[in-house]
Amino acid sequence: MLEFLNPPFMQRALIAAVLVGITAPAIGIYLVQRRQALMGDGIGHVAMTGVGLGFLLSTSPVWMATLVAVAGSVVMELIRWYGRTRGDIALAMLFYGGMAGGVMLINLSDTGSNANLTSYLFGSLSTVSEEDITAIVLLAAFVVLVTVGLRRQLFAVSQDEEFARVTGLPVRAINLLVAVTAAVTVTVAMRVVGLLLVSALMVVPVAAAQQIAKSFKVTFVLAVAIGTAVTLAGTVTSYYQDVPPGATIVLLAIAAFVLLTALAAPLARRRARNAGSGADRCTLEVPGARPAPDDVRV
Repeated sequence: MLEFLNPPFMQRALIAAVLVGITAPAIGIYLVQRRQALMGDGIGHVAMTGVGLGFLLSTSPVWMATLVAVAGSVVMELIRWYGRTRGDIALAMLFYGGMAGGVMLINLSDTGSNANLTSYLFGSLSTVSEEDITAIVLLAAFVVLVTVGLRRQLFAVSQDEEFARVTGLPVRAINLLVAVTAAVTVTVAMRVVGLLLVSALMVVPVAAAQQIAKSFKVTFVLAVAIGTAVTLAGTVTSYYQDVPPGATIVLLAIAAFVLLTALAAPLARRRARNAGSGADRCTLEVPGARPAPDDVRV
């Protein structure tokens, strides 16, 4: 029944899937709050150059992609701060240049191939190595440390930068930290979901959780739970059905969003009815009168 746990490559893939399921929504919730839901997609394009450099220099593509993605995320933040009317053009050139550079470098390298390129673009179970797991564990620990340890500061800046600045928070430093953490998350997820689909795993579980959650804390926990569930389910499904893991994971995340959206409407109507009933009771209640025996108060 659990034969999928026997192959060593599946053991590594499942470890990576769990870490991706935790880290992507953990940083994604702050990107959604900041209205930067597509930031992960842009970083993924830039990280492709790092993958190509890794193959060209015969070094770890994961670590090289991390360095390039971090540098790219810092440039993106600088463009956001100082860019005016031409900022969007500069970002577009950065994104497309990163993807084109990565494809070119992989083709120039001796070890690069179309198969290697596809595995990084869309994810692959069989190519997750022990070296990749070491890198993913270390990078995921950094993401969790930042997103959980600094959650109050990150939330404050994500909600209102001006108010956070007035309270004395180092807004620009925190914005840079969010960008760097998002870049690290992209490289954590690329071996399982792929660079082109990692942004979806940052955003869709958060959007799904927001359908039924009413607080930031509950949204955070539920988004991480959804992310972990869909990455594990997608990885196992990919093993049995021989389908791309990245596409399977994203489709499952979208299915979770649709399901929770369908459940959210009746829940909202029920809350509205309960609120209306409570208002009616308050209106009809006579001050000083004793409540009826069957009156239930919370």
